Amino acid sequence: MNVKGKLILSMLVISTVIVVFWEYINRSPALGDSGSQQGWWFPSWFNNRTQDYQEEEEDTNKEKEEEEELQLSDWFNPEKRPEVLTVTGWKAPIVWEGTYDRAILENYYSKQKITVGLTVFAIGRYIEHYLEEFLTSANRHFMIGHRVIFYIMMDDVSRLPLIELGPLRSFKVFEVKPEKRWQDISMMRMKTIAEHIVAHIQHEVDFLFCMDVDQVFQDTFGVETLGQSVAQLQAWFYKADPIEFTYERRMESSAFIPYGQGDFYYHAAIFGGTPVQVLNITQECFKGILQDKKNDIEAKWHDESHLNKYFLLNKPTKILSPEYCWDYHIGLPSDIKTVKISWQTKEYNLVRNNI
Repeated sequence: MNVKGKLILSMLVISTVIVVFWEYINRSPALGDSGSQQGWWFPSWFNNRTQDYQEEEEDTNKEKEEEEELQLSDWFNPEKRPEVLTVTGWKAPIVWEGTYDRAILENYYSKQKITVGLTVFAIGRYIEHYLEEFLTSANRHFMIGHRVIFYIMMDDVSRLPLIELGPLRSFKVFEVKPEKRWQDISMMRMKTIAEHIVAHIQHEVDFLFCMDVDQVFQDTFGVETLGQSVAQLQAWFYKADPIEFTYERRMESSAFIPYGQGDFYYHAAIFGGTPVQVLNITQECFKGILQDKKNDIEAKWHDESHLNKYFLLNKPTKILSPEYCWDYHIGLPSDIKTVKISWQTKEYNLVRNNI
């Protein structure tokens, strides 16, 4: 056989082998298990190993996330302030100056790329008396270095003061219906906040604080305050015996707390948490307010009474010391190291007589 014949014969043999092999790997009866599984052992093995590697990678990432999850002990040291109460009976931290490591917290939350919201209401004469100073000081001290959205609720948006906001800060202004009584304004804010959380806030921020307008930021109000559910100790009652707390004591009210019960007296001037938790707080408080209206009763301190009832039944996961909302009329005792926010002078005769 000449060379040309040998070449043709070799090509025929190779073609036959390829065809047979191709038929083998594509035949319908599967190798091994059920007839539904198609393909040769190599792609099957490759697919299985790829899936294994993906699962291993997911497990590794999950473990890494768990390792990176910030623990209370990573940033909070209650022993730094032995002269004050720093941990509740349910193991929630009470944040005082000196108990937290801000550098660790900043490093953690910077990686999370969080956005923090802040709601404030300014109605009637509260606008000219308090709003500009509140916003100017918040712009300077609230969550510096993080994205912030100020939600400003006003009955006259044309009177919004002109303020140049810093980097990463923005505001949204909403017109709200004025009420005839200041008590109703105070209580109806719970309903308004809840409505805005449902409509848009829940999609815009990771954490949300709700604050009264008649106060001024004095120092950094930072990421050490962030938590699932955050309550503020009332400055005048943080050392008081629970029997002295001005809870609602009438059984007819939804805010009723009997003597002998209660952990702390919380100030409604500041509360916060995740949008979901703040939504629950505001909805439950407003539910209590509506129930009281049906029963023709009004809680002693309005929405604050209902807030205290809520936190009695649903313990906050973090509590802020009175340093975060201090009244200088008390003086400045040694346990108040750094005032973060101070009360403004309560000029009720000027700001409430037109509502």
